[in-house]
Amino acid sequence: MPSLAVVIPTLGRGGTLGPGGTLGRVLDLLSASACEVPGLEVVVAADARVSDTGPLRELVEGRPWTPALARGERDGASSARNAGWRATAADLVLFLGDDILPRPGLLAGHLDWHGREREDEVGVLGHVEWARELGRTAFMAWLDHGIQFDYPAIVGTEAGWGRFNTANASVKRALLERVDGFDEGLPFLYEDLDLARRMHDHGFRLLYNRWAVGEHLHEPTIEGWQRRMEMIGVAERAFVARHPEVPPYFHERFAAAMAGAPARGHSARLIRWLPRSFPVLGERAWTSADLYYGQALAPAFFAGWRTARP
Repeated sequence: MPSLAVVIPTLGRGGTLGPGGTLGRVLDLLSASACEVPGLEVVVAADARVSDTGPLRELVEGRPWTPALARGERDGASSARNAGWRATAADLVLFLGDDILPRPGLLAGHLDWHGREREDEVGVLGHVEWARELGRTAFMAWLDHGIQFDYPAIVGTEAGWGRFNTANASVKRALLERVDGFDEGLPFLYEDLDLARRMHDHGFRLLYNRWAVGEHLHEPTIEGWQRRMEMIGVAERAFVARHPEVPPYFHERFAAAMAGAPARGHSARLIRWLPRSFPVLGERAWTSADLYYGQALAPAFFAGWRTARP
């Protein structure tokens, strides 16, 4: 059976630290699931901006694995992830967000699928859904459809490299070594896709295991996503400059939203209950949501796009 290491990058912000913090809860759940994976390794990878790793060291001590703490050489999640996977010799590397609460079976789900698909080029994408304790808003439902994640659009098990995200995804160490890991010079938020695109040139296949579930413990707001979208604008322009064969996904999506009539979003709130396939009303509500939320986020995205260096 291949060996498995979990790599969790963290900047130690937003209440993630401490015994009851988000990262502590992630590690507690991994500890409870460690019996699923003999020889499990977990590496907490601190961002280079973390000046004091003492609190992180306290969190990783006393776990059912050898304590492992890495630290990126440069600012950013890419460098932290690279430091994390290079600190282990495991055959498989599972990247997990520091705010992703793993449900029972997540670890075994990744390991079992890699056991069946042994080629170096095969990766596994686990499922991420909003933490049940947060409830579910219309904005959360909208983000799930091609904005933060895109799980509902996956048919069968072939996810495609363009849906690779390191909130809950595993790859073979051999392929990571072949492409030299994440590009630490690429702006934050497109480093996952850049890695996947380069692995794709080596035959990368991404399989979707919808039963390897993590819960995202982060309540989204429109204001928070406006700040995030400005960073995405910067990152997408840099990404498409490097990979001009890939269409600028958000640029095209938000341009379409801005071309529509100003949206008031009265029907948008219904999408928390209605699928788009619901007769008549479903399509109407989702069209309203696409325009309303798209127009709310588009100006920030285009501000970032304009300031980016192509």
